Amino acid sequence: MPPGTPLSPARRCVIGVDLGGTKTAAGIVDEDGTLHAAESRPTPATAGAAAILATAVGLVTVLLEQARAAGLNPVAVGIGSAGVIDTRDGSVVSATDSLTGWAGTRLAAHLAEQSGLPAYAVNDVHAHNLGEHWVGASAGADSSLLVAVGTGVGGSLILAGAPHLGARAVAGHAGHLASPLAYDDGGRPLPCSCGRAGHVEAIASGPSIALLYRRLAGGDAAADPVSAVDVAVRAAAGEPLALRALTTGATAAGQAVGGLANMLDPSVVVVGGGVAGAGDLWWTPFRAALRAELMDPLADLPVVPAALGSGAAIVGAARFAYNRLSAELNAPQEHHHV
Repeated sequence: MPPGTPLSPARRCVIGVDLGGTKTAAGIVDEDGTLHAAESRPTPATAGAAAILATAVGLVTVLLEQARAAGLNPVAVGIGSAGVIDTRDGSVVSATDSLTGWAGTRLAAHLAEQSGLPAYAVNDVHAHNLGEHWVGASAGADSSLLVAVGTGVGGSLILAGAPHLGARAVAGHAGHLASPLAYDDGGRPLPCSCGRAGHVEAIASGPSIALLYRRLAGGDAAADPVSAVDVAVRAAAGEPLALRALTTGATAAGQAVGGLANMLDPSVVVVGGGVAGAGDLWWTPFRAALRAELMDPLADLPVVPAALGSGAAIVGAARFAYNRLSAELNAPQEHHHV
C-alpha cells in the first residue's frame, strides 16, 4: 500500500525493517499485512556494524512516533536482514563483504534495547517470501519457493506458513548451486561471492551479467562501467552481446530454479529481485530453461512474478514478528512445584 494510507486507531502494528547492503527501509505494518508510512535511508555498508545499526534505529524511532501519533499500538520490531541470521536470538551468524563487520552483530537484541519492544530478525530473502506468502503472489498457497535474482541470488522455501531455515540457518542459498553456465571461455569456473566458484550467482546475478557483458565485449571496465540495468537497456535496443549476456544469466537462473522445483515440489514458485524486472527479454529464456528442467508431474507448476515490490521484505519481517509473538503467547508455561 502507498505511504499515507489511512491508519485505524487502537490496532496493533509492527515496525518492519528491510536491512540490505544498499538501503535500509522500514514501515508500519498492521495485522492485515497493509504497509503504511514506509521510509528508507542509504545503508552505511562500509562504516561498520554500529553505523548500520544506528541507521535502522533511526528509522524505527521515526516510525514508532508516527504509529503512536496515529493511535496505533506498536507491539514489536521485525527485521529482515542480509546475512545468515540465527532466528533464535536474532544475531548475524555470517555475512558477505557487502556489509562490513556485520557478522556477529546482536541485531535483534540491539533493536529491542533501543526501541523498548520485542525484536525478531530473519534473513531478508525469507522475509521477502513471508511477505509474498502473506498478502502477495503466493497468498493462500500450501508451500512456496521464492527466488530473488538481484545483486545476489537468494531463495526461500515456506512450508506450513514458516520458512525452512535449516540446521545452521543457511537454507535458501539458491545462488550457490553449481551451474553448467558459470564458466569462462577457457573452461574455468567463475568466482562466486561465497568464496567458491562455478555457482549460479556467478553468472545469473546482476553484477555477474554486467561482468559477462564486459567480457563478451572485450571492453575496459573503467572505460565502460556498465551495470545490469545498462545491459538490459542495451539488450532491449537490440545489441546482440547485451542480449546474449542477459539470456545466459536468465537461462542459468531458470535451470537452477527448475532443479529446485524438482527436489522441493512447491505449490508455487515466486520470482523477484531487480534482475527479474528486466522484462520479457529475461523472463522468456528464464521460463524456457526452467520448464526444460521440470519433471513431467510438475508441468503445470505456477511460476509467477513477485507482487509486493520493494515493500515485500518489510511486510514479511513484520509477519515474522507477529508469528513469533503469537508462538510465545501460546507457548506452554512452566510450572514449578515446591
